[in-house]
Amino acid sequence: MYLPKTLAIVDDHPIVIQGLQMLLINNKDIEVGGCFTTGAEFMSFLKEHKVDVVLLDVMLPDCNGLDLCKEIKLVSPETSVLALSNHSERSMVMQMLQNGASGYLLKNAAVEELLDCIYESLKGEVAFSKAVKEIIARPSANDLKGIPQLTRREKEILQLIAEGKTTAVMAKELFVSPLTIETHRRNLLQKFEVKNVALLIKVAGQQGLLQSL
Repeated sequence: MYLPKTLAIVDDHPIVIQGLQMLLINNKDIEVGGCFTTGAEFMSFLKEHKVDVVLLDVMLPDCNGLDLCKEIKLVSPETSVLALSNHSERSMVMQMLQNGASGYLLKNAAVEELLDCIYESLKGEVAFSKAVKEIIARPSANDLKGIPQLTRREKEILQLIAEGKTTAVMAKELFVSPLTIETHRRNLLQKFEVKNVALLIKVAGQQGLLQSL
């Protein structure tokens, strides 16, 4: 006997829930098992019921969809999570995928796109609406900027900054004046386009520069 797949909707906008239910009401392959306006309600349901796929809003009143996605995958690894959001930032899409989502759709996606994504995720594939595919294809600002070109001395100073050394200690170790160290420090902040040392270390680390020094 053929059993339809169970789908849950988690969104704090009743009109969105209603609209999705209407779209899926006559679909023989998918049965809406429950609709929830908070993450807590859905997690309680998930612990007691099998859910094949969940359409998850990224922003909920009681929690962040990014964290909730992680939680869902811990409780029920076989549940496919499809993010459904108005947020079109590339970083948000990538973060959802890192947290275990099976796909990402914008709320302005066409009905056919929504259904295609649901079916794809049920087959174990990663699914995106057309607009999200375009967002992913666009490189981020950091990707475009590339890695700053550093002199040998700047690399040395960057490493010492990462080790938490003070200007005075660096000047002593490198046999230069503290003023020279401060000039290099300013140049590094400029090259990485950051405002402080904490951000400098963070960005240099993200670009793999600290490991390679």
